[in-house]
Amino acid sequence: MKQVLQNVKSGQTTVVDVPVPLLEPGKVLVQVGASLVSAGTERMVVDFAHKNLVQKARSRPDLVRQTMDKAKRDGVLTTFDAVQNRLDRPMTLGYSCAGHVMEVGADIAELEVGDAVACAGTGAAHAEVASVGRNLVARLPEGVTVEAGAFATLGAIALQGMRLAEIRLGETVAVIGLGLLGQLTVQMLRAAGCVVVGMDLQAGRADLAQRSGAHAVATDAAGLAQLCLEFSAGRGADAVLITADTRSNDPVELAGRIARDRAVVVAVGAVGMNIPRPMYYEKELDFRISRSYGPGRYDLEYEEEGRDYPAGYVRWTENRNMQAFLQLLADGTVQVQPLITHRFPIERGTEAYDLITGSSGEPFLGVLLTYPSDTPLQRRVELRPGPTSIVSDSIGAPLEMVRVGLLGAGNFATATLLPAMQKLPGLELVGVSTATGYSARAAADKFGFQYAATDEREILEDPRITTVVVATRHHLHARQAITALQAGKDVFVEKPLALDATQLAQVLQAQRDSGRRLMVGFNRRFAPMIVELRRSLQGRRRPLIMTYRVNAGSLPPDHWTQDPAVGGGRIIGEVCHFIDLLQFIAGAPVAQVSTIAARTIDGPIADQVVITLSFEDGSVGTIVYTAGGDTAFGKERIEVLGDGRVAVLDDYRTLELVRHGRRKRRHERLRPDKGHRGEWEALIAAARAGAGAPISLDEMALAHLATFAAVESMQRNEPITVNLAAFQRTLQP
Repeated sequence: MKQVLQNVKSGQTTVVDVPVPLLEPGKVLVQVGASLVSAGTERMVVDFAHKNLVQKARSRPDLVRQTMDKAKRDGVLTTFDAVQNRLDRPMTLGYSCAGHVMEVGADIAELEVGDAVACAGTGAAHAEVASVGRNLVARLPEGVTVEAGAFATLGAIALQGMRLAEIRLGETVAVIGLGLLGQLTVQMLRAAGCVVVGMDLQAGRADLAQRSGAHAVATDAAGLAQLCLEFSAGRGADAVLITADTRSNDPVELAGRIARDRAVVVAVGAVGMNIPRPMYYEKELDFRISRSYGPGRYDLEYEEEGRDYPAGYVRWTENRNMQAFLQLLADGTVQVQPLITHRFPIERGTEAYDLITGSSGEPFLGVLLTYPSDTPLQRRVELRPGPTSIVSDSIGAPLEMVRVGLLGAGNFATATLLPAMQKLPGLELVGVSTATGYSARAAADKFGFQYAATDEREILEDPRITTVVVATRHHLHARQAITALQAGKDVFVEKPLALDATQLAQVLQAQRDSGRRLMVGFNRRFAPMIVELRRSLQGRRRPLIMTYRVNAGSLPPDHWTQDPAVGGGRIIGEVCHFIDLLQFIAGAPVAQVSTIAARTIDGPIADQVVITLSFEDGSVGTIVYTAGGDTAFGKERIEVLGDGRVAVLDDYRTLELVRHGRRKRRHERLRPDKGHRGEWEALIAAARAGAGAPISLDEMALAHLATFAAVESMQRNEPITVNLAAFQRTLQP
């Protein structure tokens, strides 16, 4: 299917072929008939993309500060790579469309295939097929066309602005800015029984607003101020809705001048908001900012998980605002056809952005993209043929190739994993699959995969692929690893391998049954400084005392990794890394785990913990893992003491080894190596030698069992024994 994408790094807007999105739980696939181009939000995105790097930095000083902190912590080249990767990831454009339902998630009963619907949100992009959550889909009433339905999101935004203003019948309301949002606002205000006055600098838009229902219009601030006095018996506007799109502070200042005492001013559009305090103070004005479509916006439980708010508590949600606007269209109260000035077929989608950014110099208002109804929709896009030559060693013997199929292409995969894998001798990137399609296409283009897909079966059933890389969200790891093993593939899974002991047993059973290699992305044990640190401890006779401080940084409570069902929480999702590493340094199995968490009156804080590990050789390791520190400070520091030796590793940038009074120091400041390339070099070497995975199954199992024990210990507030033998007895021979 075709989709419009924006490259933030190059500034290029393109229409590309991407695989059709995968139907996910709680979502609906919609074959789009029309989508509305936003001259506000989307134009800002495109304008930002067109800026050079210095201009981008000036417009986002907050991101510049984060970048500088990261450079100090992680090294200049590592930070440069991360910034380039972030800029190089394509952005979807569009958030308001309409079409017909193609597929419905199994848990959705209120919609059926064939229903005509309007869609909102980032899933409602400019694409032939949209994947949208149930609360962002509204059925079109009888008589409402798909073109008109494409206005539903913008209509809901206008309606939410009106609701925030608490407008009542007969009040005088001023609308500043008569673009598309302002035109819809005018029509609905008139339908609500308000006296409507408006202003726009473009005379044509002002005239259109008057024809659409405004009682009077002006083309300058003085004219609007006079109209407000005339139509309010000299009091001023009861409410002012700012629907303009400008960085200027003029609309906010004008709103203050034309409003009566104790009026309400609502910023609906993106405008400068340096509020002139004396004016707003003297009139005791109430300034409000409208947050898009209505309650539910930016709430992941509402938008992504489909949890609605009871109407008795939240009468007008995003979805109910959409429904109300669509009913106004059905009644003929709001007319959108007069607002449409341009239509472009999706193949010419880039012309729409030339128009709204002013490149064409042509006036516009409502700009629609239209879509064919009979285009073949495929879940795999071929990009380039595979290599035909056979890779040989130095004497001409053919070498075993690791041919990779990737599941998931999120930030970690594209910023860290794939750059480490790319161009490694003996490795070939064959196919990549993601649920959204556009991210698969982007990864395929950037790293040279031969095809992009949205159905994981394309990867699992491809006979060319020898190794499946699982880099999806954590709750999918175990299932996808099992399926890949059963398909006869070697499997590399980004940590964690499983979210609980039951899943872990199922994965290891699948490995036993298949005999294929299974590897977990415990990369740190392959870092050059860690390898040297462990070598320095060889021949020791006494136990070690190890401390591992991790300044992890905070994540929002609604981040997917914090969800126990999806991410498993931060201990399972990340601390497993550090448990494995201490086990690797000690060279001995974990025997017991004890966790103490910082606490509040609500209970333990799961991302501020101290975990103590006891090893079978008598060594002790302590992991101090906290999200409460300043991320400008370094993230990881390891200290190992024992048998007359000291080793200190600081953020993989410096390593200091001390023995017999002699100090050995190693520095790497530009691009610290955490072992991502090393783990793949080891895996490729194992495949060529016909050996097992570089990390033994027992070590992988122990690291996960110890991680699960850490969570259990925190919950029970007591030490937990780790028993690998008992766990292994649950597996079939």
